[in-house]
Order: sequence, then structure tokens, then C-alpha cells
Amino acid sequence: MISIKIRKEEEKINDILFKICIVVTIIAMGMMLIEFFTVGAFPPTRISLFYMIVLLVYSFHKEALRWIEKEGDIYQQRRGEIFVYLWIIITALLYLINFISHDYFSEGGRLTALSEITFTTIEVCIVFIIMRIFKIISLRFLDKRK
Repeated sequence: MISIKIRKEEEKINDILFKICIVVTIIAMGMMLIEFFTVGAFPPTRISLFYMIVLLVYSFHKEALRWIEKEGDIYQQRRGEIFVYLWIIITALLYLINFISHDYFSEGGRLTALSEITFTTIEVCIVFIIMRIFKIISLRFLDKRK
């Protein structure tokens, strides 16, 4: 059995990773929104790969933490979903804004900001689905151990 000391240490690490993920999310979203609304005045952000790595590190650590917890805190287990909701809402709103503006912000597809935001949102959703699958597997496995 994992000691309480190790579990507490891993929970602290997870809290730090969550805060880092929030900061990187805000930076990535901010850069992508600036790129979108300035209509080509800034170069492509190219932050998606870095952002995905940070999100994956947090997500996998959170999943590993689930395996060593006896009963996970509901808030602890569900707080990562905010990233999914934010990306989906922002992406949908940007598509709406671009549509209403008659493709002004993408210049008929010439500018790639909306495509990059869409791809990042899809990646975030994929990470979310993979982690949900791992959660279901871990819960079934943990139930069988009882």
C-alpha cells in the first residue's frame, strides 16, 4: 500500500501541475485569440505542441494519482474538465464570429488561426476521452481488487 506521505506529496505535485496547466492554457488561448482577432498581424503561435505536452503530463499524473488514492476527492477528479469546456466554447464562439463577419477573421481560409484553434480543441478533447477511458478501466480494476 502506498504511504500517506507519498500520496500527499503526489497530491501537491498534482496541484502544482494543475496550476501550471491553467497558466499555459491562458497563455495559449490568449496568443491564439490575439492571432485570430488581429487578422494576420502576428505570426502563427506554434504553441499547440508545447500546450499538449503540458496537458498530457498533468492528465497522466492525475490518472496515476487516482490509482494510489483510496477515495478520490470529487473536485480533484473533475477539475481538469474545465480545459475541455473552455476550448469548446471559445472555438464555437470564434466560428460564430467568423461566420457573422463573412470570413473576415480567416480571410476566406487564408489565415490559419481558426484552424489552429480547432486542432488544439480536438487534441484537448482526445486527451479528455483517453483519460476518461483510463478512469473507467482503473475504476473497474480497483473494484475487482476489493
